[in-house]
Amino acid sequence: MQLLKSINQQFKFIAHAEGISLLLILFITMPLKYIMEWGMPNKVVGMAHGILFLIYVVFILVLAIDEKWQKRKLFIGLLASILPFGTFYFVKRWL
Repeated sequence: MQLLKSINQQFKFIAHAEGISLLLILFITMPLKYIMEWGMPNKVVGMAHGILFLIYVVFILVLAIDEKWQKRKLFIGLLASILPFGTFYFVKRWL
């Protein structure tokens, strides 16, 4: 049970980091890329976001299996990973 609690805390951290990286891409690095024609920040943050996204998906699948989530909760968690502010909503509302 202690390990599961630790996984929940780690997942919350990853979910927030993934959400922040998505917002950075949308509101900071994409305008830099297309308005200022400066693509390097988008590449760096995009790579970090990709890694965080994959970690988020793995963590959510592990939690869904360990805690025997309903398919609806799993679907909402996965959907939240692609929507701006979605991971914050999922952590607040569903965990």
